[in-house]
Amino acid sequence: MAVHVGTSGWSYGHWHDALYPHGSPPVDRLGHYVQQFGTVELNASFYRWPRAATFARWRERLPPGFQLSVKAPRGLTHAKRLYAPEAWVDRITASWHELGDRRAVLLVQLPPGMARDDARLDFFLGRVPRWVRVAVELRHPSWLHDDVFALLEHHGAASCVMSGAHLPCVLRATAPFVYVRLHGPDHQHLYGGSYSDADLGWWADRVREWDGAGQDVYAYFNNDGDANAVRNALTLRRLVPA
Repeated sequence: MAVHVGTSGWSYGHWHDALYPHGSPPVDRLGHYVQQFGTVELNASFYRWPRAATFARWRERLPPGFQLSVKAPRGLTHAKRLYAPEAWVDRITASWHELGDRRAVLLVQLPPGMARDDARLDFFLGRVPRWVRVAVELRHPSWLHDDVFALLEHHGAASCVMSGAHLPCVLRATAPFVYVRLHGPDHQHLYGGSYSDADLGWWADRVREWDGAGQDVYAYFNNDGDANAVRNALTLRRLVPA
């Protein structure tokens, strides 16, 4: 099995010196990123889904073995709340084809105000081809139920493990892989703070447990302020090398 550790996004101006040489242009940031990490979670796709040709270019630019996870568009998750997903699923699937062997996981983040709706989630997951790995980030507490976890398991989808202010952290594996999003240790502000060595040691133990159980693990740090995500990801990767 494999462990993949990276960050949520790769292009941040305040990551100079922590990841990119000071003064390097934005166009060079991905090149610097792939020298340090073997995976990344694309978040810009949430705001504007890229064209299929863009995914094809990423396949060409990313080095062999690199794994790109992609956040589903807000048009699907927040505007339509998974309702009538067919057109979006077709578009996403076409892009996934273009990404080829660089593709990792499609992250489907449901809005925090979206309460449990098993039928809608079941219909959506049933439309997604089985060869597309899907992780669902369930932020509303009503989703935390054994029947929901069983539904995800039926479709081979992962329940996203979350760490962050006011988010439920449930260490439940529902797929052959585990997807972890680390939004920061600050208990009051999402995406805030830097994880301590003790925190990262605890997460390293969890990653080793999942890996030992035969599951691939994808872990992404989303606490981008002060380049905390970069430093935390590098530390966790040292603790649990791929």
